[in-house]
Amino acid sequence: MYKKTAKKLLKFIEKSPTAFQAVMEMTKRLDKEGFEELKEEDHWKLKKGGNYYVTRNHSAIIAFSIPEKPVWKFHIMASHSDSPSLKIKENPEIEVENAYIKLNVERYGGMILSPWFDRPLSVAGRLIVRQDGKVREKMVTVDRDLLVIPNLAIHMNREVNEGYKYNVQKDMLPLFSDKEGKGRFMETVAEAADVKTEDILGHDLFLYDRTPGALWGINEEFVSAPRLDDLQCAFSSLEGFLQGERKESIAVHCVLDNEEVGSSTRQGAASTFLKDTLMRINMGLGRTQEEYYMALADSFMISADNAHALHPNHTDKTDPVNRPVLNEGIVIKYNANQKYCTDGVSATIFKDICHRAKVPYQTFVNRSDMAGGSTLGNISNTQVPMKTVDIGLAQLAMHSVYETTGAKDTESLIKAASVLFA
Repeated sequence: MYKKTAKKLLKFIEKSPTAFQAVMEMTKRLDKEGFEELKEEDHWKLKKGGNYYVTRNHSAIIAFSIPEKPVWKFHIMASHSDSPSLKIKENPEIEVENAYIKLNVERYGGMILSPWFDRPLSVAGRLIVRQDGKVREKMVTVDRDLLVIPNLAIHMNREVNEGYKYNVQKDMLPLFSDKEGKGRFMETVAEAADVKTEDILGHDLFLYDRTPGALWGINEEFVSAPRLDDLQCAFSSLEGFLQGERKESIAVHCVLDNEEVGSSTRQGAASTFLKDTLMRINMGLGRTQEEYYMALADSFMISADNAHALHPNHTDKTDPVNRPVLNEGIVIKYNANQKYCTDGVSATIFKDICHRAKVPYQTFVNRSDMAGGSTLGNISNTQVPMKTVDIGLAQLAMHSVYETTGAKDTESLIKAASVLFA
């Protein structure tokens, strides 16, 4: 069963080269399941037994179900849609000595740069276009091998294997064409989006890795793919949400954007998107503001963002006793300085969910002499304070262009999510 689920995950990732496409894929699935789309700019008419979703910026999405019987709490699983990448700058073409056309890019998020070299890349994201006298957003994926960031030969860079420091402005600019391609980059993007170049008013375009995801290992026990952080958790959250009965709480599947750059956007965890949505649900059910605060006090959130696994070549980088590995279950993440918001109470609640789902769990804590990253749980709690646990699935090579996780763990998180959304 886990291999079937892993292959479904890889298909979702393949169709989701950027946060925009990831959210678009989720909306398609929700539409197919009979969910009603809501617009933030419209009045909401909610009813008991209703299933709904709302998006913001087309890169963040919240889906929710209201049970028939009265319930007074929210159960939420929150993840994020974005991954580290290289973003196309304005006026991107750079001509090199009448020989080549390369593209001007900037770093998005805390990425490992070296794996981006010498592999087929392309471009995807969002265009803002004028069509039929109106300004519209149009998602675009250039679905072919279009770019490569070529390495400098070792003969010209003898120190490359001795700790070379990459300069994004110099080293990371992808090669687009020879001189014959001058002026054709936006043409290529426009053609993929089926629009005219002159109708493009703006864009949010990112490079993406064209390498297909793979199941591998002696028993196909590992999964490698681009953007596993955090599309693996977003996928698992949606699957568990749809598989759950969603009768014991107001079930909320939440995928936010811009976690990799601090979450401080209108569609990020620091925004009011989740808060606004929960308040509008409360108002739509005819409840008071005090009853909203009462609901938050009895609610529970799982912040789902992947975790660092024990590395086979660098075992010294992991805590002496909290050493999560691939395929051994969901990782509960702890940090005394609240980079993760797990505490004794929220950890216990989540462990009970795992027991009921009959799935394994393990623990992660950073080495005490090594700073770790943060995620969206503690940031979301500044807007919607509730009991929250930070969890993830163990992975290797986090923030590489091509990451690795355990093939069995996706299935475990889906089962846990379905219990949360009972």
